[in-house]
Amino acid sequence: MKTRILKYSLLIVFYAFSFLGISQSNSQKNIILIITDDHAYQAISAYNHRLANIAPTPNIDKLANSGVRFERSYVGNSICAPSRATMLTGKHSHLNGIKTLKEKFDGSQPTIANILQKNGYETSFFGKWHLKNSPEGFSNWDVLIGQGDYYNSDFKTKEGVTRSEGYVTDVITDKAINWLDAEREKEKPFMMIVGHKAPHANWLPPVKYLTTFDAIEIPEPTNLFDDHSGNGLGVKETDMTIGEMPMGWYCQLWSEMKEKPNRYEDFGGTLWKRAYGRLSNEEKASFDKVFNPKNEAFLKANLKGEDLIRWKYQRIMKNYLGCVKSVDDNVGRLMDYVKTAGLEENTLVIYVSDQGLFLGEHGWYDKRMMYEEAFRTPLIVSCPSIRTKGIVSKQLVQNIDYAPTILDFAGVEIPSDMQGESLVPILSKGKAKNWRKSLYYQYYDYPGGHDIHKHQGVVTKRFKLIYFYEIGEWEFYDLKKDPSEMKNQYKNSIYKKEIALLKKELNKLQKMYNVPKNNL
Repeated sequence: MKTRILKYSLLIVFYAFSFLGISQSNSQKNIILIITDDHAYQAISAYNHRLANIAPTPNIDKLANSGVRFERSYVGNSICAPSRATMLTGKHSHLNGIKTLKEKFDGSQPTIANILQKNGYETSFFGKWHLKNSPEGFSNWDVLIGQGDYYNSDFKTKEGVTRSEGYVTDVITDKAINWLDAEREKEKPFMMIVGHKAPHANWLPPVKYLTTFDAIEIPEPTNLFDDHSGNGLGVKETDMTIGEMPMGWYCQLWSEMKEKPNRYEDFGGTLWKRAYGRLSNEEKASFDKVFNPKNEAFLKANLKGEDLIRWKYQRIMKNYLGCVKSVDDNVGRLMDYVKTAGLEENTLVIYVSDQGLFLGEHGWYDKRMMYEEAFRTPLIVSCPSIRTKGIVSKQLVQNIDYAPTILDFAGVEIPSDMQGESLVPILSKGKAKNWRKSLYYQYYDYPGGHDIHKHQGVVTKRFKLIYFYEIGEWEFYDLKKDPSEMKNQYKNSIYKKEIALLKKELNKLQKMYNVPKNNL
């Protein structure tokens, strides 16, 4: 009788795992979090924006087709280090301690790494860390020093610093695959974070993609020449327009700068020397062969005004998309290994960027603002054991949600002080009931890069309110009627009711997230 009961029990367990899509022989739940740097959703073809046809990303799209693509995914502070701290902790900047690029991360606070490690997971991190401390909570880590370099970059491990020859996106992926294949404890579930430097400025593509987009005219955004006439000082005093862009560092005018280093301003003065100096002699020859004739033609043309801005836009976009193409290649390479190794079925793969990026929209080329292109970020989540495939979610999600989602998927209790929500209900059903209706944002890094004034705000399904609180300026946008955010409607009496409601919502979110009144 007991034998018969045991057989029936085992059958029930087997069918339960089969229903969930989890194989009986490999039921451990693994996590791979891929974090790119400044990868705009406009440059992922699954998001169907203006670059989709000329710069497809088939491997990232494959993840989207096998899982959930989030259309309204946002960050809480659109700059590198604060966003990464939020991903690790599930908390906004004022609670995780990283508001700007200046602070050092306290790795002893609860993070997905140390929580999972305490619950039997092996944890690893490869690539861009950018939090000033050495990674904590990871059994294995091999990280770039600061921003790192595109070519032949230095990496830091527990043993010290070594140079890794090659293109950085390839090198980081090599390190990740090698750990999965040869170094991890294979009886344990794992969480691996892969942090790519690309496609962060100064946008040096791999040699094989230096000319990929030469014959293509990159489509311009409709507001490339936004004059910001409807904005106040919070916008007008920024210095991140393509027209103001230093050309040596961003546009690879190296040959000219070697001869006449003051001809084109280069912020930092010698940053171009660092980038060029990391190249091997063979790589320098390849770069010179491609860029020197183009630079000579540019100098001969003596472009001014809008023509100069258009030239800069084409140069930076072609280089940016070359970097993106390499990221996509390496996502495919990593996923091919995961499938070949039999890990695909039970591995949650999350593809994100630390924030978005302006690709010429509003005439800009950086991030930091609460406008959609910087505030929104790609988020794609895939796992074959989750039955939803090819779903597009329009629910409001944020990078505070990543940590609770990872812990929930792993079956680990979510700490009560994490401020995000698990996305597992959306992943399993395509939509979650009683989901949030608004998101909070705050940017602190002023004075800082590009002179972006401090601001905070709230976004809902349709409306956005931004407050530059140190200079007392408000902006309000109707995202349905004005998705490009070209017309500040704050003084339009038609929206008086909506503005009042959003101010109340902003206060409500600040209380809910324990934002101090002196949080400046």
